[in-house]
Amino acid sequence: MTDTPLTAIASSNDPPLAERAYLRLREAIADGTLAAGSKISERGLAAALGISPQPVREALRRLEGEGMVESRPRSGTFVAELTPARLAEIGHIRAALEGAATGIAARRATPADIAALRARLVAIRGATALGDAAALAEANDSFHRTLHAITGNAFLIRSLQALRAYFHVGSRRVLGGEEQFRQAEAEHAAIVEAIAAGEAEHAEALMQAHAMRSLRVAFPEEAA
Repeated sequence: MTDTPLTAIASSNDPPLAERAYLRLREAIADGTLAAGSKISERGLAAALGISPQPVREALRRLEGEGMVESRPRSGTFVAELTPARLAEIGHIRAALEGAATGIAARRATPADIAALRARLVAIRGATALGDAAALAEANDSFHRTLHAITGNAFLIRSLQALRAYFHVGSRRVLGGEEQFRQAEAEHAAIVEAIAAGEAEHAEALMQAHAMRSLRVAFPEEAA
């Protein structure tokens, strides 16, 4: 594809071009601007964004690692076919892995780790109070990434990273109103308290329940 509806990235020193390209392309895939199954041209995207191909290449590698684009031998790079059915399957896998990560975190968390999770929870509460879906999605992402890091389990972290396509698309569906905002906030708070108490099995069960509720909200027919 050489002709895209993407607009140029504004000149700035912060964040780096590759990061801005990643965010712009991730958003374009999540909202359908870059259609599922469409072939991707690095040069076409670079021209549309007004940057060189290198940061676009870096962004695409990152998106491929998250399952949002696919490289096919002798064919090129394509936007992944993220159908509701496929995303629901990924969501089930993610729920199991998030639960496992939370159980491990509850066993390993230090006081500094608990403080970091509480700080992320403050950000979630702030975004919830404002009704800011974009800020809440970012705060939620930061919470989960912090929790993953606490596990110290590189394999688990890589596995969850590979499922981020579900988060990027599914969060748009889950965080759709004040009721969902409040419920997600309460669930995260309960998870933090269980981790702080060292209640690994309870924390794992709470996270799995949270992830599965989110899945049912995002993809009700497929989740059923």
